Amino acid sequence: MNKGTLSKIGAVGLVAGLIVSGWFIVSEMGRDRARAASAQVPPVPVVTDLAATKDMPVLVRGIGTVQAYETVAVKTRVDGQIVKVAFTEGQYVKAGDLLFGIDRAPYQAALDHANAAKQRDEAQLAGAKLDLERYGKLIGQGYQSRQSFDQQQATVAALTATVALDQATIDTAKVNLDYTEIRAPIDGRTGQRLVDVGNVLAANQPVPLVNITQIKPIFVNFTVPQDVADSIRHAQAAAPLTVMAFAPDDKTQLSQGKLTLIDNQIDAATGTLRLKATFENADERLWPGEFVNVRLVIDVRVGAVTVPERAIMQGPEGYYAYTVNPDNTVQRHSVEVASMQDGVAVIAHGLASGDKVVVDGQYRLSEGSRVKTDTVPPAGQAAAAGKDG
Repeated sequence: MNKGTLSKIGAVGLVAGLIVSGWFIVSEMGRDRARAASAQVPPVPVVTDLAATKDMPVLVRGIGTVQAYETVAVKTRVDGQIVKVAFTEGQYVKAGDLLFGIDRAPYQAALDHANAAKQRDEAQLAGAKLDLERYGKLIGQGYQSRQSFDQQQATVAALTATVALDQATIDTAKVNLDYTEIRAPIDGRTGQRLVDVGNVLAANQPVPLVNITQIKPIFVNFTVPQDVADSIRHAQAAAPLTVMAFAPDDKTQLSQGKLTLIDNQIDAATGTLRLKATFENADERLWPGEFVNVRLVIDVRVGAVTVPERAIMQGPEGYYAYTVNPDNTVQRHSVEVASMQDGVAVIAHGLASGDKVVVDGQYRLSEGSRVKTDTVPPAGQAAAAGKDG
């Protein structure tokens, strides 16, 4: 190998060494920059809360309609002119309270006539009985014929029947006179009055005078999917199930009652089961015809692990949540959610009571992210802090 070749090889080696050294220097500088950049990344601010153990009800939800316990269309049973209205529209009345008064004069006159007719016939009957008694004494002495005695017996029997008929007429007249006072047949609230004073009524006319609805207690009819029918029947057999009625916003609870009817068949057209619940409704928060959201409690999960619903995320593989480790890094957990209700998620698997879960800021997280934690103070503490500041 000549001197020129050796020079070329040395030059190539020198260049290669310079290239390797340069790459190493550049690589180290890149790592240094990455480490510096990583050290400068601020932790992600998040809000946390603790997983807690609670007894949570198992709910079946439905949409229901409020139905009056009883509804009566009040009508007149006698003809006559209305002379009195004794209630105001929308008033709560009790059974037996006077609602309308019909002119009593014709019916009082009919009663007086029937009483007078009975008195007349009773007088005639008394005279006929005395005659019959005398005929009975004379017939044995030959002063009275048997035929006359028999005729007098028939007269007494006829007058006795007439007096009985008079009494029936009196009873009818009394009933009709009582019917001139139209009274509430049930406890309830009156609706719109459909007739005014001065109108002439006909017995059993098709148009009612007023409608009365009983709203204390009251019913709620609702439907649930047929899939839960078996669970409901078994739970109801043990004890009457609790039913809660909520306003259309599904947040405001209106009343709480008990399940009182499970229908005897599934609606084949909709695949639902009809149910009825009874509510005391003492505060009258439920009103006939109102639509409500219904929650039927069929069981209670004792000691269930719960977290705020907003802590639960959903990805391609299902639900997950982030927990914060003692070193302020986060860990992702796949979770099985048993139910979500009223802002609370019930966890079947994946979290334990006392875990610090991220409830706000988790969209910026990934496995191992460093975080700066904060907790939301109770509303009362927050209000007090604002007042002190």
